[in-house]
Amino acid sequence: MLWDVSVKALILSGGLGRRLRPITDYLPKPLVPIDGIPIIEWQIRYFKKFGIKDFVICSGYRSDQISNHLSQKNLNVDIQFSIEKTSLGTGGAIKNARKFLDEDAFYVINGDVMTNLDLKKLGMQKNSIAVVPLRTAFGIVHLMGNKVEKFEEKPKLSNYWINAGLYYLEKEIIKLLPKIGNIETTVFPKLAAMNNLHAVKYEKVFWHSIDSHKDIEECTKEMKAVEYDDFLSIK
Repeated sequence: MLWDVSVKALILSGGLGRRLRPITDYLPKPLVPIDGIPIIEWQIRYFKKFGIKDFVICSGYRSDQISNHLSQKNLNVDIQFSIEKTSLGTGGAIKNARKFLDEDAFYVINGDVMTNLDLKKLGMQKNSIAVVPLRTAFGIVHLMGNKVEKFEEKPKLSNYWINAGLYYLEKEIIKLLPKIGNIETTVFPKLAAMNNLHAVKYEKVFWHSIDSHKDIEECTKEMKAVEYDDFLSIK
């Protein structure tokens, strides 16, 4: 399959971001800054790195702030907005944006995901989801009998994978989507049962989901370690 840069990317940006309060009491989650730049700007730059320049922003909470912010930026991309009057969930948000989807397939990214995973690899097959290794939330203690052998800080668990919140989907699935509900709990199980949902594994990548204040701190630290800004530079 040839790499297609004409497809659109949907950014799911309608969440309230309750766990990031008090920041999100006055700022929508997509505008929460990571190393001085809002999450949504990082995401747009990420897609541009791979040649994608058409976006649909699915927003709800403080959507006017998102549109006003992006309109003031010279990002050299085309942006359309799909506004939710009430919370629709990830599946409902995609369904609500169907009038903006003209191509046979499109990308979807959760509005709190920061990553450098290879988008081309994901785009090789429709109805694919990116998965990354599960990392424990806690350090673990290795024992030899009743004695401590060593400590290991937040190890990755082999053979356990989590949904990375980044998908490449065919337009046909829109008819399966609920008006209200999450795609992860409604459509994905159906596609899996039909043997029509594919996983693309990414083992050694930069990936963070920004759900808490600690996530902001850890993501910022790792961004600098992997020189994320340099990675996004279009050469």
